[in-house]
Amino acid sequence: MGPSIYQLMTADYNSYGGGQYSTTSYGAQGGAGGGGFMGGSQSGSQNSPAGKGTYGKDTLRPVTIKQVLDAQQPHPDAEFKIDGVEITQVTFVGQIRNISTQTTNITYKLDDGTGTIEVKQWIDSDANTSLDDALTTTSSKPKLTENEYARVWGRLKAFNNKRHVGAHVIRPIIDKNEIQYHLLEATFVHLYFTRGPPEQFSKAAIEGTNGTYGQPQIGYDQNGADAGTMNGRQMPNVSPGARRVYQALKTSPQNNEGLHVQNVAAQLGMQIADVMKAGDELLSHGMIYTTVDDNTWAILEF
Repeated sequence: MGPSIYQLMTADYNSYGGGQYSTTSYGAQGGAGGGGFMGGSQSGSQNSPAGKGTYGKDTLRPVTIKQVLDAQQPHPDAEFKIDGVEITQVTFVGQIRNISTQTTNITYKLDDGTGTIEVKQWIDSDANTSLDDALTTTSSKPKLTENEYARVWGRLKAFNNKRHVGAHVIRPIIDKNEIQYHLLEATFVHLYFTRGPPEQFSKAAIEGTNGTYGQPQIGYDQNGADAGTMNGRQMPNVSPGARRVYQALKTSPQNNEGLHVQNVAAQLGMQIADVMKAGDELLSHGMIYTTVDDNTWAILEF
């Protein structure tokens, strides 16, 4: 049996330095691959505030377009941040919706299902690269066409409050599996920075089976299972009302259709509005799901 998707992604993510990232050296060498800048320049000038602080320390992060659009920038000269972590170089995939050619650059409009953004690839006149060459199929550069998918490596920029990506490299995607793999990889890295490395969850699960994980948050259910966990996993940080509703759904006798909100409210002595609010919270965490209608819920088993 071959390695699992998780193992492949874990091994691949380690190439980024296990969350610290590795220094990249591609691009910024001048020409079309350098995003329109001369060799040795990362953002136009090493002496600029942004370029001086990151030169030689670039990171490469897989992202979605929505993450790029939502990235935070404390001030105009600062690096962008995603999940509270500075980014310099990003890579993403998307479908080419439009190609616009100008004298100095080619602008691609990409859509990955989470958002759309313009990607600009600059043309270096000294590199003997014409616009026709950039869009023509050669043995070393397959053709980029509208409605086909492409992968971009580049740097997030902002001009007149509008964001775009200055591309170092943009190439067509030949294997469509790369699209799904990238989305999984971007999700993995996002979870790494927002919830921590996967090792800590494995350790917590092992400690939980040994009875050392800590005290149950709301006691045990009628089957002796820890009601503060979900099948051995720690329950997300939800409100006390949501915990009561979850425990009621977990312990109450019911058929395959689950329990209706009115039954839960009557059993717990809660207002229906409060039960609905708790249910929405549990649904957002993926802990329960709707069955025959929006007001009938069941526990989501893992």
